[in-house]
Amino acid sequence: MQKNPAHHGLDVSRLAAPDKRRYIPPQTDFNDIEHIKTLYTGLMDRPLKNADDLEAFLLHRSELEAAVRQHRAVLYIRMTCQTDDAERTAVYRRFIEQIEPLIEDFDHQLNVTYLAARKRVGQGPASLAVYERKLRADVDLFRRDNIQLQAEESLLIQDYQTLTGGLTATFEGQEQTLSALQTVLYDTDRTRRENVWRLIVDCRNSIGDQLDEIFDKLLDLRNRIAHNAGCGTYRDYKFRQYHRFDYTPEDCKAFHTAVQDILVPVQRQMWQRRSEEMDLCALRPWDLLADPQGRKPLRPFESPDQFGPAICQVLKRLDADLGGQFAEMQQQGLLDLHSRKGKAPGGYQYTLDEVRKPFIFMNAAGSDDDVRVLLHEAGHAFHSLACADQPLVAYRHAPLEFAEVASMSMERLAATRLDVLYQPDELKRRRRHVAEMTVRLLLSVAANDAFQHWLYENPIHTPAQRQAQWVHLQNTYGQDALDWSGLEEKRGAGWQSILHFYQVPFYYIEYGIAQLGALAIWQHAQADEKTALNDYKKAIALGGSCSLPELFAVARVPFDFSHAAIGRAAELLRAEWQASL
Repeated sequence: MQKNPAHHGLDVSRLAAPDKRRYIPPQTDFNDIEHIKTLYTGLMDRPLKNADDLEAFLLHRSELEAAVRQHRAVLYIRMTCQTDDAERTAVYRRFIEQIEPLIEDFDHQLNVTYLAARKRVGQGPASLAVYERKLRADVDLFRRDNIQLQAEESLLIQDYQTLTGGLTATFEGQEQTLSALQTVLYDTDRTRRENVWRLIVDCRNSIGDQLDEIFDKLLDLRNRIAHNAGCGTYRDYKFRQYHRFDYTPEDCKAFHTAVQDILVPVQRQMWQRRSEEMDLCALRPWDLLADPQGRKPLRPFESPDQFGPAICQVLKRLDADLGGQFAEMQQQGLLDLHSRKGKAPGGYQYTLDEVRKPFIFMNAAGSDDDVRVLLHEAGHAFHSLACADQPLVAYRHAPLEFAEVASMSMERLAATRLDVLYQPDELKRRRRHVAEMTVRLLLSVAANDAFQHWLYENPIHTPAQRQAQWVHLQNTYGQDALDWSGLEEKRGAGWQSILHFYQVPFYYIEYGIAQLGALAIWQHAQADEKTALNDYKKAIALGGSCSLPELFAVARVPFDFSHAAIGRAAELLRAEWQASL
């Protein structure tokens, strides 16, 4: 196998940072522990006597954090782009094991140093209020005993990525990645769809015991981390670590209930129409993506080389500035879009903090879902670029709930220009599909978030109990409307395909909160696209410099995921669905 081809990673040397380093020496090696120690202790040993000292401290710390974060990002990107490259894996593991724990300890000491100096010097400018609130929360949560546990957690997450990234299956005589096989679920041939669905599930389940073992270890580590930090549950720990100042676990549970009450009936209506059109007594799990009228799957591109340029054209027609930013990312090698053996599953956007550029990773295989994913990650990239001028690296990253507004809104705003890829009748089909999938998404968010609450509220459980709870919640949020006869044993391990449970625990409710915000932006755009797009761009340019409710307010959408908000979303989605029939 060819190793380390240029398109299987990232060459950051081609990218110039907008600012010259003022604190970090030019030849600093971030794989060298002594270099790192020198830089951090140099900051800690500074006398901080007045406001000017504090300002210089913050700017130099931000410079150092940006460089370190970028170094980690490059190692992570290269590892996920080719998980079967032992050298990339080893370099990333060394950083996680030896350097990241050191940096976490230094970060805590810098937080304590700064806050103590701030108390002596006096209240800082209002622009630092959000930053300092987060620092105080981090200091309160920090425990030195957790540093090694968190390093062990990161290594287990990498084990999950390596194990799942190597999955392939042979279908119709051809070995393919699971991402590529997913496209067959859009096929008109029901037997083919069933065969590939069973193949994908069996392939995932073949490593189920190993994935259970990894998760059991993660569960133990996470509970120990929470208890060390004085938190009753790991859920409480993550809410504090994620800086969820503006909503509570009880708010999330209210969201779960509202979604069940309001959207399960909407999905049943949509599925009933689908089963009638497909002339089926009951839908099976492989019947949800195919066109219900038997038309061929939407195929946005035939050649992988066509995909990026086509999306670039879509974005340029939406907004010249955004389209130009995407084109520049293409030119600079900041996209790795296509599925291949050895590539980690899923998709993400990762910001390179020193050069202030975004990198997009995904596994496109030729389906319409690829369009949605790339527009989603492009929204994250535009967010990264919009707030790149924020002086503090901490303010170049928005709260997760609003970061997802940026990405989900782009899915809908850019969809108005998809005639580049589709004919009018295909666009109408797609509108229906998007409405159906948005309802499914909100139901999945509620089910998956409820599952995570259960996992950590009931940390003493067996893999069998975990599977039973997963199936129970899937049924609660509408999956019982499908015919699962003969598939009972295959259902229980379905949770293992959700990478968030392994990699970013409790990161899922954000998708629900953000989807409601994105729907509101989309509704505004239908009345006045120019104003809605300008509001969107103003809000994302603020990065993390404002509170979550303030960011929503600048975008002119409510920070609301109550029963009433979900009811409004349901009306909007049902109307869009009915208009596309």
